[in-house]
Amino acid sequence: MTEQPDNPTPESNEPESPKPRSRGIYLLPNLFTTGALFSGFYAVIASMNGHFENAAIAIFVAMVLDGLDGRVARMTNTSSAFGAEYDSLSDMVSFGVAPSLVAFNWVLSDIGKLGWFAAFIYVAGAALRLARFNTQIGSVDKRYFIGLPSPAAAASVAGMVWAAVEYDVDGGPYAYLIALFVAAVGLLMVSNVLYYSFKDVDFKGKVPFIILAAIVLGLAVISISPPTFLWLLLLGYALSGPMLWVLRKRKKI
Repeated sequence: MTEQPDNPTPESNEPESPKPRSRGIYLLPNLFTTGALFSGFYAVIASMNGHFENAAIAIFVAMVLDGLDGRVARMTNTSSAFGAEYDSLSDMVSFGVAPSLVAFNWVLSDIGKLGWFAAFIYVAGAALRLARFNTQIGSVDKRYFIGLPSPAAAASVAGMVWAAVEYDVDGGPYAYLIALFVAAVGLLMVSNVLYYSFKDVDFKGKVPFIILAAIVLGLAVISISPPTFLWLLLLGYALSGPMLWVLRKRKKI
């Protein structure tokens, strides 16, 4: 009779116990997202205290940080479902709630219910835009956004406030026009108008010298008056969608 070993090895056909899933989150990309969230929160607080220039600049800072977090995640291979959800919540604060409250505290509060209604249309447009974007990831042409992207919409509103404060323009006499503009930007976010996404641009490839020269010239022009030219740049982008839509309709006719 043969003796059995004290600690027999398990048979090879026994299933292995699953490895525990990591509960940690990636730090680097979420730091950029947190910075964008803080900038949006600061914009709200600054506008409540009447510091509208600082509030507008904070929204532009949030726009830059929001553009970096996704790129950093892809470059470092640290993309995650948590990061995507956190980014959407941050965008809602920085590009949905913050711009509408900045505009409301600046001049829209002077026209009563119409002012807060215009601000609400913007907030609702941003929320619907972000929800639709999350459900369409991977199912639409990456060269185009459907509807005005929320960062560009926020910069359009914040740039208007920044430029007005920079040149000491009283927005009171134009409150109704400003309300119409804020509401229109909110509606553009939920429209089916296509906007070029620039995602197919190869930043690693070679480009003609004239393109680099044009970029340098553009930066030099913006440096002359950042509030004015940044607002005009984002306003031009916001108008590019409807203009291209009209051109497409005319070609079909």
